[in-house]
Amino acid sequence: MSHRLIPVACALLFLSLPATGAPGPKNTKTAKSQVLSDHDRALHALNRLTYGPRPGDIEKVTSTGLDKWIEQQLNPANIANPALDGRLAGYRTLRMSPRENLQAFPPGGYIREAADKKRPMPSDPIQFGLWEVLIDRDNEQRSKNAAAAQPTPTPDEAARKAAVQEAQEAARHLADMLLSVPKANRMPALMKLPVADRRVLLQYIPGDMRDRMLADFSPAEQEIWFAMNNPTGVGVNELLQAKVLRAIMSERQLEEVMTDFWFNHFNVFIFKEQNPYLLASYERDVIRPHALGKFRDLLGAVAKSPAMLVYLDNWQSIGPNSLAAGVKPGQAPNPNAPRRGLNENYGRELMELHTLGVDGGYSQQDVTEVARVFTGWTVQPEQGWEFTFDPRRHEPGPKTVLGKTISENGQKEGLQVLDMLATSPATARFISTKLARRFVADDPPPALVEAMAQTFLSSDGDIKEVLRTMFHSKEFWSPEVYRKKVKTPFEFVVSAIRATGTQVQNPMPIVQALSKMGMPLYQMQQPTGYSTAGPKWMNSDALLERLNFSVSLTSGGVGGLNFDPLRMLTLEFVARSPKEGMISASTGMDAAVTLVEDALIGGDVSKNTDKAIRKSLEDPQVGGHPLDDPAKPLATIIGLTLGAPEFQVR
Repeated sequence: MSHRLIPVACALLFLSLPATGAPGPKNTKTAKSQVLSDHDRALHALNRLTYGPRPGDIEKVTSTGLDKWIEQQLNPANIANPALDGRLAGYRTLRMSPRENLQAFPPGGYIREAADKKRPMPSDPIQFGLWEVLIDRDNEQRSKNAAAAQPTPTPDEAARKAAVQEAQEAARHLADMLLSVPKANRMPALMKLPVADRRVLLQYIPGDMRDRMLADFSPAEQEIWFAMNNPTGVGVNELLQAKVLRAIMSERQLEEVMTDFWFNHFNVFIFKEQNPYLLASYERDVIRPHALGKFRDLLGAVAKSPAMLVYLDNWQSIGPNSLAAGVKPGQAPNPNAPRRGLNENYGRELMELHTLGVDGGYSQQDVTEVARVFTGWTVQPEQGWEFTFDPRRHEPGPKTVLGKTISENGQKEGLQVLDMLATSPATARFISTKLARRFVADDPPPALVEAMAQTFLSSDGDIKEVLRTMFHSKEFWSPEVYRKKVKTPFEFVVSAIRATGTQVQNPMPIVQALSKMGMPLYQMQQPTGYSTAGPKWMNSDALLERLNFSVSLTSGGVGGLNFDPLRMLTLEFVARSPKEGMISASTGMDAAVTLVEDALIGGDVSKNTDKAIRKSLEDPQVGGHPLDDPAKPLATIIGLTLGAPEFQVR
């Protein structure tokens, strides 16, 4: 953030922290009326069902008709998504199965097995070359580890510098040679180099030559290049970037919001064991297809998901009286057998977080019994970590869950428990409460929750029907909830990029910004997932990070993002009407502030915020002079408006 902007930022930060601890605009329009205007209804729908309006979106919604637009969002399969599909086409790992991902970008365990001749090398020459580099690096690391305990002579600094210089020269020579090869033959030529030369090139290639090489590689070849340094990171980075791009670019916005909602509801931590390789499939095959379907189908898909089985350790759970525990066939189960080998993590979270809720009426004994039911639900590491039911691990005998006897029936016992939980009134209330909390208010109206729960039960857990009940309720459209939900860091950053029409060349700076704001993607370690409640995200440090991002975005300080203030407002006003005029270099700054506040916040700005933004422009070192650079003061206005308390809410 510019040093000259710090006083303005602090003033806005102060405005963002009223006595309640949560920001909210002093909305005179809605405070005086009992119903929202057509404009405000469209803005409200866009703020709640999407990641925020883009320039011209309000006009598109009102032109389409609000009810029709909502129905379109509830049926995403009918919405074309060509821009996003084209952008994601190069991210191969998003389409791979876990088995394919593990083979293409092998983890350390695979490499050690291959080095020890316990795993075959791939037949494809490019993949073979990748594995060669990784094995060579692993062998070197093992040698270093073995020598670590031995006394080592003091390193010769001059010799070290000479070796580095020699490696740099060798890398430049190798890069020159490869860049002279036709593009289509460049990667095969790289893989024909001796392994030592490949590693020198990777470590010491000059930055400009590396950039030229990468620019000429296909997306698949770029993945191979990065995998030679960090194979696991390829899939992780593509998953992180894809989440950002989907939220920003997708026309199926409600589908993206609901996919994020359910991922947090059924949270999985990306860095638990093999989950870097399992999470793309988890989101693609488990969460997304069921995000607007039947809750029971979603619940069942999650229960069988390798990512969830690994995250909550159920894949290692063994029945105390099972064959795997050493109990002989035909031997009567001992109900008092110690729970050695039994893991209760999934049984607990299934009831507490996935279905009934913490006050859902279950006991610790129910947790233990559900854990016994799901013994045998595991994965096959040797088969790409696919789901399997292992009867040898399954606890024999009947179980009692929530007062109901579950007869011994292998894998079907788990299906019966899932049926019970999915149709429970407690589950209907718990899910409805969480949905209403995400879309309506942190403390949702009880009458709305009850209506949604009744729809849940009468529709056999149809998520789309529950959402329809909410979206057509008076509580959803009440002026009391309009612009009162605090944005999470993810919602804030994405909404800022969408609102300004910023073009994204490289999503990674956005990913990094979210980590600084305390919301690293897919990295909530606790099974609760990230909260959508305002108090979690409203503190001075978090708000200062938002202000930093806003000003950096609009001043060109965020790499990979192409922000153009004139383009943003041109898009906005072309969408509205030519009669309203076009933004230009000759537009006065007072008028520009009004235009920006209207475009980004719908005009719902408090007097204090408006005064602080206008005051900042009096300092020529902050806003610049319009005649010198007309875009600079406009960018300053946009940056400060994005950082204002009114933009922190939806």
